[in-house]
Amino acid sequence: MSKKLQKEFISYCNNQNLEVNSNQVNLIDKLEQYYQGNFRSNILKLFLKKSFKKGFYLYGGVGVGKTMILNFFFDHLKEKKLRLHFNEFMLSFHDFVHKKKEKEEENIINQFVKNLKIKASLIYFDEFQVTNIVDAMILGKLFDQIFKEDIKIIVTSNTKISELYKDGLQRDQFKPFIKIMEKQSIESELKIEDDYRKSNDNQKQRYFYPLNQETNFKINKYFRTITKNKNYSFKIIHVKGRDFKIENFYEGVARFNFNELCEQNLGAEDYLEIIKNCKFIVIDKIPQFDDANSNQQQRFITLIDVIYDKNIPISITANQNLDEFKSSKLLEKPFKRTISRLYELTSFNYN
Repeated sequence: MSKKLQKEFISYCNNQNLEVNSNQVNLIDKLEQYYQGNFRSNILKLFLKKSFKKGFYLYGGVGVGKTMILNFFFDHLKEKKLRLHFNEFMLSFHDFVHKKKEKEEENIINQFVKNLKIKASLIYFDEFQVTNIVDAMILGKLFDQIFKEDIKIIVTSNTKISELYKDGLQRDQFKPFIKIMEKQSIESELKIEDDYRKSNDNQKQRYFYPLNQETNFKINKYFRTITKNKNYSFKIIHVKGRDFKIENFYEGVARFNFNELCEQNLGAEDYLEIIKNCKFIVIDKIPQFDDANSNQQQRFITLIDVIYDKNIPISITANQNLDEFKSSKLLEKPFKRTISRLYELTSFNYN
């Protein structure tokens, strides 16, 4: 990778009909410096005794282009690399712990990270967030070992490092992870006023509201259109001894009521298995959110994260416009990302 990266990024934006923003272009320059420091400067390290930070932590508001830029950067890397959804990563770690059944936590972490290094010298986590207390308590030791094994990390998040897991349970046990990330990472904020996912060229078109007879007629007609000539089947998904039933399934096109997906005690692992079978998803009757149904809202946030990461287009019905959704106090920040993603996922431009 050379100094041509900025020009290639500008050309990429032009080809994709994306606005070229100076803050994004400057960020590409920072990423290239990060790359050169970690993958192309062994001689400099030797003679100058200079160490380069192994992490690049990019944060900013929703829809500013964080994922687009890191995807572009990641695609240009020639090194061994992995792009992982954070939920998938932590699930794979917990599965590894379960299979090993050892008492020594440090040995298990070391083994897991050594296996990780065989697969990649750089890992990309998009939309990094911590909501699970079990994950929060283990992340410090896990990422400390990742950096000791010289595995590089690039991350996007809506939150600066110091505010991760803010107000979370037993946050004191999460602070070692914050210190490690701040010490090992270049932290950069991307500021852009507009949310490109809400632009006029990308308006919601598979979003139906309010919940009334007319809307019900429209979504039923739409569903009949997209399942035309597709065979119906009653599908059962097996997740670690649990069964999840998809009652409306037409060769990869699935339709759910919100309660089916978010009232039950389901998590990222369940959603990943469900979505593996889907090419298009309809979700009906998404409610308004507040502190009283924050658990259901958290599941919905996780669900949309998984859907977005797997590039599954969706259609949804609700009682209000996307801009009129409210949130529980604790989930206000991550829910802004969810709303922005819903604009994109329900657009006809998203396939």
